[in-house]
Amino acid sequence: MPAKRVEIRASGELRKVMALHFEEIRQAAEEGKGKVAWCTSVGPAELLQALGFRVYFPENHGAILGTSRASADLIPVANAAGYSPEICSYLTSDIGGYLKGATPLKRLYGFKGIPRPDVLVYNTNQCRDVQDWFSFYQREFNVPLVGVSTPHPVPALEERHIKGVESQMEALVEPLEKVAGTRLDPGELRRALALSRECTDLWNEVLRTGAAVPSPLTFFDECIHMGPAVVMRGRQEAVDYYKLLLAEMKERLKDRVAAVEGESLRLYWDGMPVWGRLRDLSEQFAALRACVVVSTYCNSWIFDELDPSRPFHSMARAYTKLFINRTEQVKQEYIRRLVRDFRAHGIIFHDSKTCPNNANSRYGMPQRLSKEGIPTLVINGDLCDLRFYSDAQVRTSIEAFTEQLAER
Repeated sequence: MPAKRVEIRASGELRKVMALHFEEIRQAAEEGKGKVAWCTSVGPAELLQALGFRVYFPENHGAILGTSRASADLIPVANAAGYSPEICSYLTSDIGGYLKGATPLKRLYGFKGIPRPDVLVYNTNQCRDVQDWFSFYQREFNVPLVGVSTPHPVPALEERHIKGVESQMEALVEPLEKVAGTRLDPGELRRALALSRECTDLWNEVLRTGAAVPSPLTFFDECIHMGPAVVMRGRQEAVDYYKLLLAEMKERLKDRVAAVEGESLRLYWDGMPVWGRLRDLSEQFAALRACVVVSTYCNSWIFDELDPSRPFHSMARAYTKLFINRTEQVKQEYIRRLVRDFRAHGIIFHDSKTCPNNANSRYGMPQRLSKEGIPTLVINGDLCDLRFYSDAQVRTSIEAFTEQLAER
């Protein structure tokens, strides 16, 4: 019999919070009720919130396209326009959707199309693709494009790294003020930072509940419930949501409610989700009584360096310290620590074809960790482009890996 999954009650509130986020953007873009800033997922969202922008995240749109499996029809459109099939499939899904006039936002939230930006703001702390992605839309919409070029990759975080990024963030203020039509209120920036810090601390607490045995939630739950931490940083609604979710997780801990019935194996997921197979993978692991209890991906929205008393300095620290922006040695130590803290029996590395910066299996890390006694499995796939993913091969590999872990 398949393992039973216990629905997270807060999911209903999550849908309301995300609907509010998109409705505010829709009203700003289509009804003139504000201005829209596009931002990369780990860009200076707090600065944009403080200036009164409605903040839209194209990477979130890419994940929606991947989850809805619309990417298969859209990526070839971007390929035909000159964007390689081997670059970020968030980018090619999103640009392909724009060129084709297709977006799930129409069906889900009543948009006429993707929201027209008033300004485009990027940070290259994840990869260079985001700058090229936003440059496409600058040419299409003829709006200002501003951003931060973060040093990559960084080992120990040094003051020279922080000062360089901090000065670039401060330089964003003047051009953003011109677009917003208002001056930056330092008090509003501190307020946005305080809310972001509270949001990130609550999200961290939610994720830490996964260290319990049995775990009250899975990586697949986290991929859905991380939404407000990504798109509503700096907003009270995100803080309120994670208070609600954390209370439910604490209740599960008290009652020993397992996210995976009969949990017998605990796993670490490294790399991007396979958005178009999120449910399938969740169900397979549940059937195997295996719980994916921790991931680098969902932990990437923990910004514990944010400090309202030093807005620009702390944003520079938090957004440069990001896992994806660190050296191989730093990443390996981070993964090793989480495996220990969450008592994981093994690691699944997702080698995402079009997201090399978020694929940590290409420079010998699985082999090094295996020599330390941590079992690893590498699966090939992608975040959105399912042409790189074999259902049968991945299913068989996961079954064999979990059998080996069970024997150990």
